[in-house]
Amino acid sequence: MKTALEQYDPQIYELIRQEEARQSGSIRLIPSENYVSRAVMMASSSCLTNKYAEGYPGKRYYEGQQVTDLIEKLAQDRAKKLFKADHANVQPYSGSVANLAAYAALIQPGDTIMGMSLSHGGHLTHGWKVSLTSKYYKSVSYEVNTETGRLDFDAIRDLAKKHRPKIIISGATAYPRTIDFDVFGEIAQEVGAFLISDIAHIAGLVVAGIHKSPVPYADVVSTTTHKTLRGPRGGMLLCKAEHAEKVDKAVFPGLQGGPHMHTLTAIAVAMAEADTPEFVAYAQQVVKNAKALADKLLEYGFNLVTGGTDNHLMLIDLRNKDIPGKKLAKALDRARIVTNYNTVPGDPAPPFNPSGLRLGTPAITTRGMRESEAEQIATFIHRVTENIDKESIIEQVGKEVLLLCSQFPVPEHFIIPQRNGYRG
Repeated sequence: MKTALEQYDPQIYELIRQEEARQSGSIRLIPSENYVSRAVMMASSSCLTNKYAEGYPGKRYYEGQQVTDLIEKLAQDRAKKLFKADHANVQPYSGSVANLAAYAALIQPGDTIMGMSLSHGGHLTHGWKVSLTSKYYKSVSYEVNTETGRLDFDAIRDLAKKHRPKIIISGATAYPRTIDFDVFGEIAQEVGAFLISDIAHIAGLVVAGIHKSPVPYADVVSTTTHKTLRGPRGGMLLCKAEHAEKVDKAVFPGLQGGPHMHTLTAIAVAMAEADTPEFVAYAQQVVKNAKALADKLLEYGFNLVTGGTDNHLMLIDLRNKDIPGKKLAKALDRARIVTNYNTVPGDPAPPFNPSGLRLGTPAITTRGMRESEAEQIATFIHRVTENIDKESIIEQVGKEVLLLCSQFPVPEHFIIPQRNGYRG
């Protein structure tokens, strides 16, 4: 029998089918991408998509909230337990909205914020010049040491003392090493600033105890609910009890109307999945796979920013290969290996054609791939790089990638150990 979507809109049905095949038949190495479980998918597409729920549990602006209140409270409680936080707001539509709400809760327009430079691994919403965050607030950017690729806390402290920001933002989107949130907390205290920690990329590693948590040190912690946390596309804020009321008001009515209840419901499911020994094993394997991929790439002569990785991602500086990041990313895509081109610290190339390539292991680990597969993927990347203008070889690599993918199908569920070890 045809599905309702296939009957009503065969064009969209076919495009979804093609995307499903693409995700299944490619090695997805974009660090912010993953696969959700069937349970999360079902919650996302449930009848909760029909429901408006402006306000918060027990204080809504619409009637008919008997069930939605229970769902949101469950999501809040699960998040607070996972992250050991005083308060959780699970309504932000995205990580960007969550960051904006965190700023709005603590400071006023025109105040100074200090975050990591986008070109050195930060996020647009950390005050970068093309973001609204740099228009509403005075923005100061700190950078990594261009020789080591690592955070230079002496330089960050000096910058904070010079500019006296009201908020310091710790966190990154392309930083492959552990972040010392405690040191950021010390600097914030020294200059009288609030500390906001953006853990969108590493949230799954934090709840698994693999990366240090910022919750004890930060006034507000911002995160997405996908990436390493492996939930739906959404955002979340965690904070100390003293900031709870201001944070909630900044999200609603400050920046949003009614929450997307179907996404919020799926977040609750993902929080339950993350609160299991199997998820801890998954997160541990994510880091093992990243280290194996990084080590093999180093053997092949790739230059990795900081010389390796402590987390789920790595950043390749391709200048020694004399290949632009965009060109290699597109060649790899033709070989069914999905990455993203990215700036590297001190990059002389423009942002839309930078010198770097960003890779991550959350998605391949969900499929059950382990260190040996990560090393095989490094070999694929090496072969494409060395034969960047030879389409026949790129095509051959693509066939081998498809074969590898067929051995690790996208899992239906995540709490069941599989034959090849833990499969997501």
